[in-house]
Amino acid sequence: MERSLELANGSSNLGFVILGLSARKDIRDGLSVIFLTLYLLILLENTLIVYLICTHSELRKPMYFFLGHLSCLEMSYVSVTMPTLLASLRSRPCLVSFTACIAQLFLFISLIGTKCTLLASMAYDRYVAICHPLHYPLLMRSQVCWGLALSSWLGGLVISVVKTTCITSLSYCGPNVLNHFFCDISPLLNLSCTHMALTELVGFISVLVVFCGSFLVALASYMAIGRAVLRMSSAAAGHKALSTCSSHLIVMGIFYSVVLFMYSQPSHTESTDLNKVLSIIYTVATPTCSPIVYGLRNREVHAVLRRTLSPRWAVKAKCPGFKGK
Repeated sequence: MERSLELANGSSNLGFVILGLSARKDIRDGLSVIFLTLYLLILLENTLIVYLICTHSELRKPMYFFLGHLSCLEMSYVSVTMPTLLASLRSRPCLVSFTACIAQLFLFISLIGTKCTLLASMAYDRYVAICHPLHYPLLMRSQVCWGLALSSWLGGLVISVVKTTCITSLSYCGPNVLNHFFCDISPLLNLSCTHMALTELVGFISVLVVFCGSFLVALASYMAIGRAVLRMSSAAAGHKALSTCSSHLIVMGIFYSVVLFMYSQPSHTESTDLNKVLSIIYTVATPTCSPIVYGLRNREVHAVLRRTLSPRWAVKAKCPGFKGK
């Protein structure tokens, strides 16, 4: 421990010390099992979603196109943060090189920015499907879907390049101890001993454009959906539309509110246990719940999954006279 802290007091080239979630070994052992299980569950759920979408023609729709991108995205950014989290639980303190820390920061910013804009695209897709069903094939044709998806990925990449460049230009005087479980923006800025006016301006603009912009698009889409549902003459149709969107709205609301709270704070706000808990929500909890809410609770996905897992049942359903061994 003393040697690790001595290294942390030196140049940033020697790396950073990740303190992790807890100092008690018995708690760390239990958390290690829990988070490893959740990580494997996230990979399994999202891999299953991607597999079903790619192998079944009835899921070749814009809604599932975006869902496939979201599943790939969540597997990616969970894989960016989870190894450091698990390493900090296995050994405390956890040493991370400066290059590895900046690479993790770059990937995380890019992927979290992409998720914000991708969720807004999914909300827009639901708005078109419910409010303009007759124009849906035209407004959400393949070119538009690919354009929205690529814009989401490229937008997150551009924001990450700009923001990471600003952060790497700062000097870190030590001690390079991060009170977090991965290399996040605020803990790194707290360690800097240089003027950060440009970095703070870039951070404010990125939050305003990416997070607030995508949140407002998603909010406007669901408000329009709500007005359309209230005008529906059929109660059954209104209930179906609400059941489709309500769970999506809850997951999106939790994600956006936590992310906006985390990244709209002043740069020199000290990392606390509350920040760690909030980070767990959007880096672990929402990726665990999203495949269930967006995909596995969906009737079409559920039907395809049931046929995939029970091929004999599917054959009997199509051929009543079939008798297996």
